[in-house]
Amino acid sequence: MDIRKNIALVGHDNRKQELVEWVEYNWEILIEQNLICTGTTGRLIEAAFDKKLKENRSEKIANILKLKSGPLGGDQQLGAMIAENKVDIIIFFWDPMQPQPHDVDVKALLRIAVLYNVVTASNRATADFIITSDLFKEAYDQHVSDFASYTNRKL
Repeated sequence: MDIRKNIALVGHDNRKQELVEWVEYNWEILIEQNLICTGTTGRLIEAAFDKKLKENRSEKIANILKLKSGPLGGDQQLGAMIAENKVDIIIFFWDPMQPQPHDVDVKALLRIAVLYNVVTASNRATADFIITSDLFKEAYDQHVSDFASYTNRKL
């Protein structure tokens, strides 16, 4: 993991506003990173950055890769990026109170994040701890377990 992090920002409908507020609060840290967003979340995050950059008369540009909407394959696109070691951190404000039509995709995304030892936050407190950690500001050797023995097992 390099000093400049590849951070995925994902928010379910009922949590998107909270994610946008978190991004606006932390925009000066996040603008220095590579951001990856699914669907509508990406458009909202981009608008939040535009607002903060105008307010602060900043010449910086946010580097945001926008994937498809989660239910339309964005969660799977993000999962593929994790498997290709293109994601360092996931900030995923998911909605624990409402079932999602693509719950299986969400579960698969969280599973692959654990499999590849990707730093993951599902709420604001954890996201705050991650981006204020000393480890966030430096390169980090992210150990990924070898699961080859699982694929070689006889059933």
